[in-house]
Amino acid sequence: MTRDGISEDDSSDEGREDEGREDERLTADLRDAAESLARARRVVVYSGAGVSRESGISTFRDRDEGLWAKYDPMELATAAAYARDPAFVWSWYMDRFGLIEQAAPNPGHHALAELERLVALTVVTQNIDGLHQRAGSRDVIELHGSALRFKCVSGRHGGFRLADVAGSDEAPPRCPHCDAHIRPDIVWFGEALPGDALERALDLAARCDVLIAVGTSGVVYPAALVPATAHENGAALIDVNPEPDAFAGMADWFLQGPGGEVLPRLVAEVKRLRGE
Repeated sequence: MTRDGISEDDSSDEGREDEGREDERLTADLRDAAESLARARRVVVYSGAGVSRESGISTFRDRDEGLWAKYDPMELATAAAYARDPAFVWSWYMDRFGLIEQAAPNPGHHALAELERLVALTVVTQNIDGLHQRAGSRDVIELHGSALRFKCVSGRHGGFRLADVAGSDEAPPRCPHCDAHIRPDIVWFGEALPGDALERALDLAARCDVLIAVGTSGVVYPAALVPATAHENGAALIDVNPEPDAFAGMADWFLQGPGGEVLPRLVAEVKRLRGE
């Protein structure tokens, strides 16, 4: 016996019962959410850093493991920092992009690519790693840019791949057109999101039937306007996250768990309902 007269065996039995009830609730919610997806004419997926973390890519906001727990973002992720010490910032990003290059899409990425073959779907992502595209998603809006693209700091020339500037002896290399330094084509702190990407994302959110938010804290604005816009315009909101986030309270279904575990189950249920 342990304290309060409850044995360890009784306690473990209660724990298993609680887990069983939670899984039953998740299964029921998955079924209901899948029904909304199976009927949907237009679906938007809003993905955040948690999706990439399941592929081994550290997030910026994890308290202990996040990149900003080890580095000052003002020393790495601002235009001023790059102007002050371009060689240091460039080398840090090259290390990070090397890790991104080695990462592989996880089951969550693959499930979303499969869902795109079942319903009209657009992925709106905060991630810069290109893993959605590598998994097979064809319609992806990158709100924060891409680690696979580069541009010059003057902003006049862009669309470079790393191979386009790899022959330079300088680090960072210089633009072949204007001789300005090359920088990653990503959104740094203090910079605006690409207007065309945000505009299209908000337009799709306003017209979608269902929005799936996955792996995001929901606190990064203006990107977080995307699920909020969908909700305000009557879309059903499916929130997939290991822990409750900013969208959990407004979600029609909060499916608690990692995207790599929940999304394959959700898509399998959609396929079953559609007779696929």
